[in-house]
Amino acid sequence: MKLGTLKPPRGSKSKEKRVGRGIGSGHGKTACRGTKGQRSRSGRGILPGFEGGQMPLQRRIPKRGFTNIFKKKFALVNVRDLNRFEANSIVDVEALQKAGLVKKVHDGVKILGKGEVTVPLTLRVHRVSKGAAEKIVAAEGKIEVL
Repeated sequence: MKLGTLKPPRGSKSKEKRVGRGIGSGHGKTACRGTKGQRSRSGRGILPGFEGGQMPLQRRIPKRGFTNIFKKKFALVNVRDLNRFEANSIVDVEALQKAGLVKKVHDGVKILGKGEVTVPLTLRVHRVSKGAAEKIVAAEGKIEVL
C-alpha cells in the first residue's frame, strides 16, 4: 500500500451542490432557496439573537443590579511593597510609578494593609486603609492624604 493510492471509501464523498447554474441543473432559478422570504433574499440574513419576532432571550430575562457611574477606581499598593524605599523618604504617586508599583493612576492611589512595613516613610497618597495607617504609624511613618 502506498500513500499515493489511498482513496476514501465508496459513497463517503458526495459531489458539491452547484446552485444557480440554470434550470437544467436541477438547482437553478431560485438556487434551492425557495421563493419568497428573508432567507431567499441576498444580503444580511438573520442577525444573531433574532427569534422570528418573538421577544429575544436577552430581553426576556430579568435584569439585576446596577453599575454606579460615579464609582472611583484607585490604583492599589500594599504596605509590604513600601519596604523597597529608603528610610525617611517621601513616597508620592510619582515615586510609586517610578518604582513600578503603580502603572496607571485612575482616580488616585490607595494604600492597603497587607504585609508589614519596617521603614519609616512619609506617604502622600489619596487614600489609606485603616489597617495600613496603623502599620505605617507604628513604623514611625507619616501620612498626608491628598
